Amino acid sequence: MAVNTLTMTALVLIYLAATLIIGYLGYKKTKSSEDYLVAGRCSHPVIIALSYGATFISTSAIIGFGGQAANLGMSLIWLTVLNIGVGILLAFVLFGKKTREIGHRLSAVTFPDLMCKIYKSPVLQYIAGFIIVVSMPLYTAAILIGGARFIEPTLGIDYTTALILFAVITAGYVVFGGLIAVMYTDAFQGTIMLIGMTVLLALTLVAVGGWTTGATALTNMADLVPKALASQGMTGWTTMPELGSPIWFTVITTLVLGVGIGVLAQPQLVVRFMTAKDNKSLNRAILVGGPFILMMTGVAFTVGALSNVYFYQTSGKIAIDAAGGNVDAIMPLFINQAMPEIFVVIFMLTLLSAAMSTLSALYHAMGTALICDLWGRGKECALSLKAHQAGIVIMMVLSTILALLMPISIIARATVMFMGLCACAFLPAFAVGVYAKAPSTKAALYSMVTGAVVWFVWTAFFHAAEAKPLGLCQALFGKVTLLGAPWTAVDPIVIALPISLIVMVVMQVQAGKAQPAATAV
Repeated sequence: MAVNTLTMTALVLIYLAATLIIGYLGYKKTKSSEDYLVAGRCSHPVIIALSYGATFISTSAIIGFGGQAANLGMSLIWLTVLNIGVGILLAFVLFGKKTREIGHRLSAVTFPDLMCKIYKSPVLQYIAGFIIVVSMPLYTAAILIGGARFIEPTLGIDYTTALILFAVITAGYVVFGGLIAVMYTDAFQGTIMLIGMTVLLALTLVAVGGWTTGATALTNMADLVPKALASQGMTGWTTMPELGSPIWFTVITTLVLGVGIGVLAQPQLVVRFMTAKDNKSLNRAILVGGPFILMMTGVAFTVGALSNVYFYQTSGKIAIDAAGGNVDAIMPLFINQAMPEIFVVIFMLTLLSAAMSTLSALYHAMGTALICDLWGRGKECALSLKAHQAGIVIMMVLSTILALLMPISIIARATVMFMGLCACAFLPAFAVGVYAKAPSTKAALYSMVTGAVVWFVWTAFFHAAEAKPLGLCQALFGKVTLLGAPWTAVDPIVIALPISLIVMVVMQVQAGKAQPAATAV
């Protein structure tokens, strides 16, 4: 659909102006390094909830995972269940309050800084900072790709130009305003996202004849499942894949568990807990965060799956074929073809909001990790606003270059990789650190390194989705993967996280038993 250029330009300019004005207000309130890094530790509950949700939900969820739902079906709705149950309820209640309390008491300003002060180990801060700086650009690049893929056909501009402009504009208010500007703009963008996704669901149901008609039609399309997917266990778009099949392992272990569990140890989300004034603020934030996540992910996965009905009825093709085999192009194509012109403009703003809210958080997290946790750890320069601004610019440039080099259909995969790595490396040490009275530094170090190493080994040598394009296993052993099915479809988080957890628990228990003897001596 050709979108009226004047209308689109006017609305985008209004949106960008509003975003920059809100970012400027955040900049005006940023008076100290603590303001820049943790928003002054006094954020409003609604701001926290919308910022957390908007940071969590990005173009990756809407474009990447929406496309995966179009390809693999509504089984991804289980991810929505985990996102709410784990990503909101468990995260805020079990981890959020303790993180806020300890973060305030220790004056921690970043996730690696929090780990360092809990365990009294600068090495932990270096390791955590290094993992963030090395892996987060992958996720950031995926977000950039998602936004640029929609901007490209909607505005009719070159993909590379769209990506670079997108990256630079978002980095602008992050560099100057810090976390206050990020959270203010997140709340504004989260509101737009909520409106946009609500309208998207309504218009999609109209396009397919209502929920009952659309769902029935999708169920009846089971015989259209591509042979390549059917041979791997896919049974239809409204049913679960065959238990234990490659598709089942991909959906459950990679897409559902990889993100559903991985969200608990996301550095950019953990910092949100440290911005709360008190625990009551976090309790109130749950009331906003839960429904927000339900609408964002639930709508994206439902619309993605139902897009097959629309494409088949209008072109005789299923979604993946209509998009030329590119999963990441399904949602942009559906929006541009199926929606009224005015909604294409609205959804453009929704997508910009989703991408910019997550991008801003990632830029901030990467920049502060580079400067505060690696380059200037323990030094006064680590709290320099100019140094952090430089760090954000450096990481923005690296992420943009990576986005230009990444292949198609990579958005959901890159998201799962980053979140899975964070869970395997950080989650056991983080969980024990915020609850144990005497957390073992040695246990945390071994757990973090073990989780990261096992995750990488399984990714590079066993999980086919990554091992094949990486080519490391092929180069060293002459095989695509070292094991055959079904292990090639088992996500690294299923292997690495339990090992990391066992290492943490066993060594923590041993340290606890040794403590009385050491005290007696």
